[in-house]
Amino acid sequence: MAATVSLKTADAGKEEEMRKRNEELERELKMSVEREDRMKEQLRCLWERLRVAEEAEERLCSQLGELEAEAVDQARSYRAHLSVLMDQLSAAHKLLQSASISLPTDHHAL
Repeated sequence: MAATVSLKTADAGKEEEMRKRNEELERELKMSVEREDRMKEQLRCLWERLRVAEEAEERLCSQLGELEAEAVDQARSYRAHLSVLMDQLSAAHKLLQSASISLPTDHHAL
């Protein structure tokens, strides 16, 4: 009978140990699930930030392309205007040379 009591005590001890271990594992599982949920939320937030950044990059690239096209148009317009002014200056210079008019360098002579 002493052996039976001893076995029951040993079984009860193992059962208590297993119950405690089971509770510990359940707590660890719960913490792990909570940690996983937090990480999923962080990942979702990062994914959203990445999406916003990519959209902003696309808009900036588009705007940059438009600005480059505008700059090229302005440069062409400026160059054409400069060419017209140079032609006018050249024509005026030729006209002055053909009329043999020389501009006085002394301001008092005017």
